[in-house]
Amino acid sequence: MKYRSKITALAIILAGFGLGADAQTSGGKLKPEQAIMDVRHYTIALNVNFQQKSIDGSTVIDVIMAQPTKVLILDLLDSLHVGAVSVNGKKEAFDHKNGLITINLAKQLAAGKASIKVIYGGKPRIAKNPPWDDGFTFTQDSTGHPWLAVTAEQTGGKIFFPCKDHPSDEPNEGGDMLITVPKDLVVAGPGVLKGVSKKGNTATYHWQTKYSINNYSLVFNAGDYTVVKGSYKSVAGNTVPVEFYVLKEHESKGQHLVDMTIKAAQSKEKYFGEYPWAKEKLGLVETPHLGMEHQSMNAYGNKFRYTKVGGQDFDWLMFHEFGHEWWGNKVTARDWADYWIHEGIDTYADALPILDLEGKQAYIDRFKKSAFGIQNKQPIVLGKDIDEASAYNGDIYSKGGYFMHTLHYVMGDSLFFPTLKGFVTDPNFTYDHQNVTDDVEQYFSKAYGKSLKPLFDFYLRTTNKLEVSVKARPRDKYLITLQNISTDLPIDVTTDAGTKRMVVTAKGITVDSKTTPVIDADGWYLKKVILE
Repeated sequence: MKYRSKITALAIILAGFGLGADAQTSGGKLKPEQAIMDVRHYTIALNVNFQQKSIDGSTVIDVIMAQPTKVLILDLLDSLHVGAVSVNGKKEAFDHKNGLITINLAKQLAAGKASIKVIYGGKPRIAKNPPWDDGFTFTQDSTGHPWLAVTAEQTGGKIFFPCKDHPSDEPNEGGDMLITVPKDLVVAGPGVLKGVSKKGNTATYHWQTKYSINNYSLVFNAGDYTVVKGSYKSVAGNTVPVEFYVLKEHESKGQHLVDMTIKAAQSKEKYFGEYPWAKEKLGLVETPHLGMEHQSMNAYGNKFRYTKVGGQDFDWLMFHEFGHEWWGNKVTARDWADYWIHEGIDTYADALPILDLEGKQAYIDRFKKSAFGIQNKQPIVLGKDIDEASAYNGDIYSKGGYFMHTLHYVMGDSLFFPTLKGFVTDPNFTYDHQNVTDDVEQYFSKAYGKSLKPLFDFYLRTTNKLEVSVKARPRDKYLITLQNISTDLPIDVTTDAGTKRMVVTAKGITVDSKTTPVIDADGWYLKKVILE
């Protein structure tokens, strides 16, 4: 999600941003006290003091408890001070340490609905290297206006509001954010702007989303913004508002990016179905950091630097982060262990405009080049109950994307693309329904008519490369064998008669050729060819 650069250079750039062992992160093994808590809605009401670089206010967490309890646990970094906690309107005793608010209830809380209110404030963590390091970024634009950005993916929403910080539980009924800033600033947030109220020297912006949302997307940005608007008709026939909160000094550049974003939406919808938040908006906000996917308000800091794809202006950062509206926000991993579902599939999707606008060979060449960025130092899927910092490495982008490229070849165009769209548009795997790797594998296997689990396990759960043996035999014959995977695979084999797709097995197949066969010349597989 924190897309650092083009896929071909990911590994080099990632090396400069290692995470310390003491980094506070999101996810991991779910606490029993939180496992019985189903978060339904957050209401975050905060005042931002730019001079003090501080916040104060409250958050209300509406939950449904699966069983009675005398203890409630929420996540909030110790950099903020909790003043009071109440449950269903009654003040309760609490401890706040080690990033946890532990609420010790005077009486047992019954199963069912409950409302927890936390009053708090202080100086939130300041980001040192956003978006790869989380926190608040207090800065100024070139005209001297205050400018604030918030990033929270690695550490989670607990950077600035009390929450259940685990990817398995999003607020099913969405969230409200009421953010108060100096009156000359504008706040950009998720969902729909319900209103702006001004009092004295301040303005309060009320943003609301009714969709489920990951807590690191419940963030806001504030600056000297103006809104460049547009709209487009979605693939389902809905008119979707497009809003770009751009610094006033860059207003003249805004419309072109809006137009490009609309083209991106049409490109994404071709493969993944309707934009997921069509009933609210398609949003972008200019930020002082490079960018981040925030549901219906993507952070954009690529400074309007465009490349060309098919002769058209193309912004790789906007396109990648926007793709997370489908892969990451609509389809969400239940465990950070399965992070590749967000980043790998979205990275694969970055290549689809090349396929559409420049042709299949350009698309193939893109992935052949990207293979050089794959580190292969650890498996993409490490197990389960993994936290974000442990799961996050460059291969969830590059190798995850390459794996989807391999799956594309194995299944073929006519089956792969409908299956990909089927998954991201299936209500069993979207919005309130989080997923793990096995869900993806089983869905694709069912469509393929044969288990793809050996292929998924090989590329996602090991660091092995496919080993293909080519042994010369008498009379211009060659035995081609799969060495280290327990399934048959289709592979392009080039002989003196041309290139043919063949099913290669562990027992091997024999081909006739006056020249040494070339295996998978287009590089659909990460592989090692052993000539004997």
